[in-house]
Amino acid sequence: MKYCSTRGGVHGWDFRDVLFSGYAPDGGMFMPESLPVLSSDTLRCWKGLPYTKLVVEVASLFIPTQLIPRDDLEVLVAEALSSFSVSEVVRIARLKEGLSVLELFHGETLAFKDLAMTCTVRFLDYFLRKENRRAMVLVGTSGDTGGSAIQSSKGLPGLDVVVVYPRGCITPVQERHMISCLQDNVHVFAADGSSDDIDQPLRRLFADQDLVKSQGLMSLNSVNFSRVMIQLAHFIYAYLELSGMEQVDTGAALPELEVVVPTGGAGNIAAGYIVKQMGLPLKLVAMVNSNDIVHRTVTTGDFSMATNVTQTLAPAIDIQDPYNMERVFWLLLGRNGPSVKIMMEEFQHLHKHSLPENHRKLLSQVLLTGTVNDEGILETMRRCWGENQYVLCPHTAVAVWHHYHCPHSTGINRCYVATASPAKFQAAVERAGLTFDLPEAVLALEKLPTRYQNLERSHNWCKDWEDRLREFIQSVGIVRKNRGTYYT
Repeated sequence: MKYCSTRGGVHGWDFRDVLFSGYAPDGGMFMPESLPVLSSDTLRCWKGLPYTKLVVEVASLFIPTQLIPRDDLEVLVAEALSSFSVSEVVRIARLKEGLSVLELFHGETLAFKDLAMTCTVRFLDYFLRKENRRAMVLVGTSGDTGGSAIQSSKGLPGLDVVVVYPRGCITPVQERHMISCLQDNVHVFAADGSSDDIDQPLRRLFADQDLVKSQGLMSLNSVNFSRVMIQLAHFIYAYLELSGMEQVDTGAALPELEVVVPTGGAGNIAAGYIVKQMGLPLKLVAMVNSNDIVHRTVTTGDFSMATNVTQTLAPAIDIQDPYNMERVFWLLLGRNGPSVKIMMEEFQHLHKHSLPENHRKLLSQVLLTGTVNDEGILETMRRCWGENQYVLCPHTAVAVWHHYHCPHSTGINRCYVATASPAKFQAAVERAGLTFDLPEAVLALEKLPTRYQNLERSHNWCKDWEDRLREFIQSVGIVRKNRGTYYT
């Protein structure tokens, strides 16, 4: 299994190299040069596997045993997923009228990011220990990724984590998961801007190959293919549990499952499209909030950022730069790196690109979309509670809105992806007129001391933030180097 860049300038990298990278050196995103095929026989063999075992099967398709032997892989995944609050790791809530909600939020930070983040950090730690070296993670977050990266990495002696979050644009629980972590290897910055603003200086830092190499700089956003790879598993799990494939005779065509995903950076949708290309019969629906760039791209070809990011009740998907769409475009255009390079560089420089109509039609054939405003979110939360006594988080409500407003296709089962617990979004729950008992772990966050640094807005804020973060990263690197080796 070898990996290449979506922009065509890098080929032949192995999983370990990709794991320790952010963007590819040519500015693109890493993808497998070829995708394994999921046959109906394979899917039938996997039916009934516990989620942890399924993750091992999926990861083994992309990680050669020369890099991580199968026995080690099983231990790493089992350890990564051992701290989830439900024994089955993920759970399906089967509600009225065919409403099936795939709960992916039972990890430490109550968000789906924990599933892939914990595994990815275990893979990193495995190689760092083996090679007696260190690395530095740089993460920009719209709310959930940062907390998950911190909680998965805290205390690891070979890994420093630098997280930048948009002050005032996330919930108190999301913020507390980051700023209450006081371990020496955790460094948190609160920026006066949006998550898309944060991405701009971070992209420039990752483009500095001298900095990347000298500091072992890497990403734990879903830029990192390992994150997307692990997310393939929950699409397969949903399919095995909800498609009704066991009712189809061997040799017959497998049934389709519609999976509806609340979408921001499009990492989950990219994972769904990858696994669809591998042969899983999925119908994908990307639901967005008022930050509707993915919806506009699919329906009109208008792949352009709005002037400002709109703050909504679903802040983790308040994103105007759905960077994982680059992976979708690459697959859609038959792995045509030069075409993707032209498209994405135009988007990065001008913040807009118009999809040719033939490309837009191709995209609309593999991805349906819809957009939901805040009132629609609240309406969905109230209705789901009234009919099922089940509280949705506002992001999950963005997906479930589709259940109430778009009739089922005959004979196709549906799954709605629940990306976070309502415990993280208490203000939205209260605005919907609902109540939700907060877990003890969330209540305890309020009593913890905090630590973070500010990135203030200035006339030349992007350059200022880039310089400030570069200086900080280099200073941390000097301190770590002076302390010597990390593993003995």
